[in-house]
Formats: sequence, C-alpha cells, structure tokens
Amino acid sequence: MTRAVLDTNVLISALLFAGLPSRLVTAWQEGTLLPVVSPPILDEYLRALAYPKFKLTVEEISGLLEEAVLPFIETVHTKGTRFKLLSDPDDAKFIECALAADVPWIVSGDADLLGVGSVQSVQIVTVRSFLDTLRLES
Repeated sequence: MTRAVLDTNVLISALLFAGLPSRLVTAWQEGTLLPVVSPPILDEYLRALAYPKFKLTVEEISGLLEEAVLPFIETVHTKGTRFKLLSDPDDAKFIECALAADVPWIVSGDADLLGVGSVQSVQIVTVRSFLDTLRLES
C-alpha cells in the first residue's frame, strides 16, 4: 500500500468530479492508496467542501467524509514547523504531515507547491505522475 498526503484541491477533485483525480478514490477504497492527513488538513478539507460553489449541504459533506474519506485514511499529529520556502505558508501543513508520517508523496495541483518539487524525502507530484507511480508499484 502506498501512503500519500493529498492536497485539498486533489481531494475535492477526486470526490466531486469525474476525471483523473477520481481514480484516487478507487485506489484508496481498494487499498492501493492510504491517504495520510493531519487535523489541520482535515479542517481544510471540511472548509473547502463547504464552499458555496460546490452547493453541498452539511449532510452531504458529512456523508462524503464519513463514507468516502474517514474509513480509508491514516491521521497523524504534526509539530507545526513552518517552511520558509513556500510562497503560501498555509501549504506547509501538507509538508509537515508528510514529514511527520514519513510519507514519500504529496499529491497536488497547486503550482506553488509543485514548484518546490521535494522536501527531504518527500516528492511533490501531480495526480497523473502519482497514478503512474501507483501503477508501477502495484
């Protein structure tokens, strides 16, 4: 099983839209992928799902999280270190989570985060690149 941290944009796309990211849902439901999160990441997932543009009710958000996400994730606690190399300091939570859990991948669609490329042993990759890696490892 491959462990990875999923950026919020990737999780939202995977859950709400058809296309390449939706393959991640199948991967975590089949046990090929284990998404790793921290409490700040879960909070951001919840806030993003509640954006008016998605038109989801509180019940729909709760259902998505309880049925499609929470049963399939690993939660870790981080120390809250801040990385100076990020143009958006809010993205640090994904790197902190990956480092705390010794996870080799962050999957993102965020150009700034992707521009970092890697931090220590963590590779920051696109959905397409990550899915290619999953195929190679399975």
